Amino acid sequence: GQYQYMLRAKEKLRVVVPMTLLIIFVVLYINFKSIARSMIVLFSVPFALIGGIWALKFLDYNMSVAVWVGLIALAGVASEMGVVMVAFLDEALASKKEDLSRENLKAAIMAGAVKRVRPVIMTAATTFIGLIPILWSTGTGADVMKRIAAPMVGGMISATILTLLLIPSIYSLFRQWELRT
Repeated sequence: GQYQYMLRAKEKLRVVVPMTLLIIFVVLYINFKSIARSMIVLFSVPFALIGGIWALKFLDYNMSVAVWVGLIALAGVASEMGVVMVAFLDEALASKKEDLSRENLKAAIMAGAVKRVRPVIMTAATTFIGLIPILWSTGTGADVMKRIAAPMVGGMISATILTLLLIPSIYSLFRQWELRT
């Protein structure tokens, strides 16, 4: 019975995970009205998932439905952090719109990214601190909850670093390419 249950769950996840990513992309597109900005945020999601997968390997957890729920939740939180970073970068560039040289572009992106450091750290820290007790819990339901929390804890570490470093870098490359055309 358990093996058949896992096969059914695996088949459902083959539909649910891509649909979740598609929904995230659609919501991002509605927010930004730009495919490029939506892709910048969505591009950071797989990198955030790397930390979740490392946490699973470290804790020796197998892939299960609970783990996939944690990974999907991590993708949502990583997307949220990316959205706010891109919004801050857009806002910083809006102030330099009249004189958008390469140097001003770099300065505006740096200023926007620096403004976002504290909120990103606070978002990650509150999520991380809130999930740590779940990883230490015992009792009824703890096994399932640990498997949901584990990828999120590991992923919040990589999502924070990558949101602060990767998104501004990719955003800078995109905007420089935009300036050339």
